[in-house]
Amino acid sequence: MRWQTTAVLAAILIALGAFYYVYEVRLGPEREKTEGRKGRVFTVEPADVTELEIKRTDSTVKLKREGDGWQILAPVNARGDRGPIDETVTSIVTARMDREIEADPKSLGDFGLDKPAAEITLRLKDGKQAGLVLGAKSPTGVWVYAREAGKPAVFVVGDSVLRDSTRPVAEFRDKTVLAFEQREVTGLEIDTRDDKIALEQADGRWKMTRPRPLPADTDTVRDFLEKLRAARVKEFAADAPRSLEPFGLDKPVRLEIQTGRDKDRATKTLLVGRADPAKKGVYAMRPGEATVMLIPDETWTAVPKNVAVLRDKSIVGFDRDKVTRVEIESPKGTVTLAKDGERWKITAPQALAADQVEAGAVLFKLRDLRAQAFLTDDASGIPRYLAKPTVRVNITEQGASAPRIVLLAPSPEKRGGSASAYAAVAGQGPVVLVDGRALDELGRSLDDLRDRTLLPGLEPRDIKRLRVRAGTQTVVVERSGESDWKLIEGGRGSAKAATVDNLLYALRALKWKSIAAPTGDEPAKYGIDAPTLEVTLLKADGSEAGALLVGKREGDQAWVKVKAAPAIYAVDAKQLGEAPKVPDDFKG
Repeated sequence: MRWQTTAVLAAILIALGAFYYVYEVRLGPEREKTEGRKGRVFTVEPADVTELEIKRTDSTVKLKREGDGWQILAPVNARGDRGPIDETVTSIVTARMDREIEADPKSLGDFGLDKPAAEITLRLKDGKQAGLVLGAKSPTGVWVYAREAGKPAVFVVGDSVLRDSTRPVAEFRDKTVLAFEQREVTGLEIDTRDDKIALEQADGRWKMTRPRPLPADTDTVRDFLEKLRAARVKEFAADAPRSLEPFGLDKPVRLEIQTGRDKDRATKTLLVGRADPAKKGVYAMRPGEATVMLIPDETWTAVPKNVAVLRDKSIVGFDRDKVTRVEIESPKGTVTLAKDGERWKITAPQALAADQVEAGAVLFKLRDLRAQAFLTDDASGIPRYLAKPTVRVNITEQGASAPRIVLLAPSPEKRGGSASAYAAVAGQGPVVLVDGRALDELGRSLDDLRDRTLLPGLEPRDIKRLRVRAGTQTVVVERSGESDWKLIEGGRGSAKAATVDNLLYALRALKWKSIAAPTGDEPAKYGIDAPTLEVTLLKADGSEAGALLVGKREGDQAWVKVKAAPAIYAVDAKQLGEAPKVPDDFKG
């Protein structure tokens, strides 16, 4: 190809590129906007509208844009709900003329335009105005007769324009009961007529400052604030009523939400009146506004109305990850747990492996222990209620100078028909009532806390061979690959992997319930002398990973023995599972 031809082709490509850039990139958006405006009554955009006035047969609605939102100026002065107002403005501005009916009608009454259903006036950013008059619906009900303000021609637009323009005023109103962001709240005051409660928040924790300094229940405060923030008006009950007494707002409960600090501190207030059971709501209003609202009764239910509801009900607070030692004294004995790296171990009355789940559960139960009632505000009641504690839990945290001691004792009182217990932190208080189950949940024995796994450390993936004997029948399977097994004794070919895996995982999870014979005495009594099942686990190097003998089964209980140790244990028969049939259940 000669250079002249190449140059011509290059020039053509450059010209095509320039055309594409100008036509698609530079002019494309404007062309799309123009295409989108085809057939529309107005050429403006919704964002151009700063005010909207709709004269209807029963009222006139006036709306004004303020920042990102809207304000209703008539028939009431109130905050607007941006969603439905924006929908209405968009519906009007983007209304499309389906067809012209009559260019110069002799009688507007033929189209319901002599007494319009709605007269709409749009005020725009540039100071200009645009208007639309809506009359009756067409015979099909799909269209509405309309004309531009100041122009004679009658045309039809979709009936959705009329529907949006004649929405009830209540739909345009902001139904937020109290607008605030929970993360910005720094203070809360609740004036319940009988008492005034004040709270402050610092570093994510809440405390009461009035009627007296007390730690507050952060979860209760957060739950209340979230429900108040999410509350929506059910009904606008009255605008500027002559008297607030019928709504119970002449002597209201006062809720104040404070945001920011120091000079940036701001307060938002809600006044709450009487309940209306028939409407399942409570009357409320905001100071400085004349509207009485009906808010959901669950919003009022969530209001913490006294100190007992608001105060922190946790018995002892601690960072679970920083606890290094726990000592439990109870009628079941004394047990000491100590942290060894990331795991717990038992150090007294003897050194034993601990059940990590059970050891962790002690701390969870302790941290989640909650007061049902407060008997004293300090430690003064301990000699009276906890002079002889039944359970004592000592907690040592990393860096602490001394352990904290939680005391518990049975109480004769009942709460909700259930037993209660006294509880307190020694030397600190307060003395409280807690759920009576805490005595058993925290008073754990050595056997409760020790690792009761019969084959500790068993990992099914480490097992290379499995020997299973039942009576005179024996089967041996060997791992073939990651998940396949083959028979090498008691048959040939592939073994049923599901049977092998189920057995391995059942053995790994097997825990004893009690020690039936610590030294293995009377094996015949438990069927260990003639086991119904014997399972031997072998590793890849031929060493034994464990062997278990299964004796008698009676009801939901079975007896087993680890071959290498003397003790005979009782286990849950369901956890052990059904004994496999040897060799049939292993054949693939």
